[in-house]
Amino acid sequence: MSTTVTSPDHELQADFDALIEAEQRIEPRDWMPEAYRKTLIRQISQHAHSEIIGMQPEANWITRAPSLKRKAILMAKVQDEAGHGLYLYSAAQTLGIARDTMTEQLIEGRARYSSIFNYPTPTWADMGAIGWLVDGAAICNQVPLCRASYGPYGRAMVRICKEESFHQRQGFEILLELA
Repeated sequence: MSTTVTSPDHELQADFDALIEAEQRIEPRDWMPEAYRKTLIRQISQHAHSEIIGMQPEANWITRAPSLKRKAILMAKVQDEAGHGLYLYSAAQTLGIARDTMTEQLIEGRARYSSIFNYPTPTWADMGAIGWLVDGAAICNQVPLCRASYGPYGRAMVRICKEESFHQRQGFEILLELA
């Protein structure tokens, strides 16, 4: 008679795989493979960095916006983007990485962000294009993340996507008015 002995790690992996297969969420206190944790940290921190870096071209336009109404709208958008970065940094922190570490990785060039934010924004129309096109493209990429297998990331993405949808409409309206 042969008995199969399963290791605790094998059982944990099987439980993890079953949760993923059932499209359930993995929560911070759940066991997860180290490769999954590392991939999430990289993805979420890159996303957080992109939100923080992405608000900078727009923040530079707050004092130059064409009206008081536009300044107020742009300030609200910049605040939203900063909040998105903070939600995402918090989600990454639940995986065991410190916010200071993520920031150091960004500053030292060991972490990445979306390169679209390296392009200059010399005109007010660029603010409309960022809102309509860049935020619009981000929505296409980010809506599926609302169903992310990692709970804190998926929940953050639900709120972020709602706000990004509003930013896209603002950008369209800027370009429509300019046209």
